[in-house]
Order: sequence, then structure tokens, then C-alpha cells
Amino acid sequence: MGEENSAIPGKNAVLKKNAVQGKTALQAELLHNRLLKRYRHLKKWAKRTGTNAFRLYDRDIPEIPLVLDLYDDAVSGALYKRPYEKDEAEEDAWLLAMKASISKAIAIPTENIFLKERQKQRHRQESGNQYNKLGSRFFYRDVKEGNLSFRVNLSDYLDTGLFLDARKKRALIQKEALGKRVLNLFAYTCSLSVAAAKGGAVQVDSVDLSNTYLEWGKANFALNGLNENAFSFIRSDVIRYIEESAGKGFRWDIIILDPPSFSNSKKTNDTLILKRDYKNLISRCLPLLAANGTLLFSSNAKGIALSDEDFSGFTVKDMGRELLDEDFIGKRTSVCYALLK
Repeated sequence: MGEENSAIPGKNAVLKKNAVQGKTALQAELLHNRLLKRYRHLKKWAKRTGTNAFRLYDRDIPEIPLVLDLYDDAVSGALYKRPYEKDEAEEDAWLLAMKASISKAIAIPTENIFLKERQKQRHRQESGNQYNKLGSRFFYRDVKEGNLSFRVNLSDYLDTGLFLDARKKRALIQKEALGKRVLNLFAYTCSLSVAAAKGGAVQVDSVDLSNTYLEWGKANFALNGLNENAFSFIRSDVIRYIEESAGKGFRWDIIILDPPSFSNSKKTNDTLILKRDYKNLISRCLPLLAANGTLLFSSNAKGIALSDEDFSGFTVKDMGRELLDEDFIGKRTSVCYALLK
């Protein structure tokens, strides 16, 4: 009897392992089928619109909390924490199974699939982690959007250097930029600045606190045949730059304001909590607009909404629906407002 009892724990472990493997196999099949359907639809749309990068999957199946973006022949993805306990070995096996499923569905090698864990930000200090470097593999791809090109890094950061849900915003800026002076605040890798320059802007000023991202921005300009020396890349705290520009009487026709949800860089004493500060931040930018100018404000922070009553003398237009592209229909995307002087 004692021998029988001692064997039960081992038997239970085997049963549990088999159950986990069976569940993983089922989820891998579900993911494969979903990706096949999405890929077949979106690759036709992408060909028509002239892009080779799009959102392929966004937690469509609750028990598979992945976000997957296709960049030409590679995938960058984020895994949001699954809502139950699992050990590290089990999670690694699950990720390998999902990678194999992705590879099979869209016919790309597993070494071109990069999955990173993205935790929900429980504390303000955690915000901004998407900009921290994770490695140095330098796995690059070039994204096409019509006549625009952008370099992305799929291996070394949580984010790739290009926000795909801003695709239509880039197209809008390119269309409206001819002959305009453009200021891009929190410029990141300067994709919106590239759109303005390609659209014929006479002046494009890109402001960001990170020299790494401004250098990345210069590479994006070069990729588009734009002379970086004809435009300004300004390493500065945005709040300080706004104040200094107001004091000097600088004006722009288009101001792009796409701040992070939270920022407390060691390079500045200012702390930005966007959900608290967004109206104040916008108000400080508005005096920098030229007559008949436009400020484009975007954010992925929750709980942000603007109206005409918030800013005297300005018309506020919600651009969210207009800028929603095919691969983000039904998904939560950034809010975007145009403030017209």
C-alpha cells in the first residue's frame, strides 16, 4: 500500500504535464487558424495600400494574449501576462509552441519571430520601459508606406521604433505639410518628421530627450533620400524647449504632440503624468502656433478626451475614426485630436 501511495505524486505530475501539453497544442492550433485568416485578408489590403508592415493579431483569443506585428518577413510580438500561475519552463514551452504556430501560418522562419513580455504598468515608475534596450542583435527591417520608408529594430527594444497605428497620421501629415513649418515634440524615431519633410515642409524641427532616437531619426531621413542637414534634430527636454521657444517668439504651422503616458527621465527634473497634465501641456504649446495653425495631439493613455470648451479660440476635432486603418479595426488605438486655430 505504501508503494502505491508513493507512486501517486509522480503519476499526478505526468497527468498534469500531459494536460498542459494538450492545452498548449490546442491553443497553438487556434492561433494558427486565426493567423491564417487574418494574414490572407490583410496581405491583399497591404499590397493595395503599398505597405509591408501591419498588425496581424491583437489578443483576439483571450487565452492567447499576444500582440503580433508583421514587418516584411519577420514578426515582432509582445506577450501580456497570462492570468494564471505557471512555471518558467511551462511558459518557455508555450512560447516555443506559439512561435512554431506563427511560423507555419505565415511561412517565416522562427528565428525571424521576436516575442517579448510586456507587463501591465502597475506603478508609474514602470512606464517608459518600452524604450529601454533589451539586447544588441540589431535585427533590422525597412517598412514601406507608399513612398515613405522607416527602419525598425525587432530584436533590441520592446517597441520597434515605429507605431503602426499612426500610419494614417503619417499620411495626413505628409499631405498637409507642403510649405509649412512643422514642430514634432517627443519625436521618438522621427517618423512623423519624415512624413512632413517628404510632404514638402519648409522647416521640420524634431525634439526629443534621447540622442539614440534622434540618431535613429536621422537614419530614417537618409533612408528617404532627405538631407538631415536641411532639418533640425534637437536634443532637449520638451517642456523646457516649449518655454524657451515661447520666450523667443517662435511659431510653427503644424505642431505634433505625441507624449508618453509618463516620463521621469534622470536628464530632467520635470515629471510628466499625462492623464493629469495633458490639458496643461497642450495649453503651453498653443501659443507656438502660427495663424491658422494646427496642433495634432495623440496619446494611448486611457481617460483622455478633448472638446472645444477646453481651449478658447480653438476648434477641436476628434480624428480617431478618420485615422483608423484596416488592421486596427475593432482594437483600442491612440486617441488623436486636431486643434485648429
